[in-house]
Amino acid sequence: MDLARMQWRKSSYSGSQTECVEIGFSASTIAVRDTKNHAAGTLHFPTATWHAFRTHLQAR
Repeated sequence: MDLARMQWRKSSYSGSQTECVEIGFSASTIAVRDTKNHAAGTLHFPTATWHAFRTHLQAR
């Protein structure tokens, strides 16, 4: 997966300037990374799993 070609945006759930994550989008995968430390790695989730997670958060 080419992370440089993903469309990244800061997560709306990131509250402070020191604890921010970015969400990257592709057709089949959602990626999550630390905004200030890209070298720390990236978590990858299938799109359907990510949408189920968001639905769960919104239901809370």
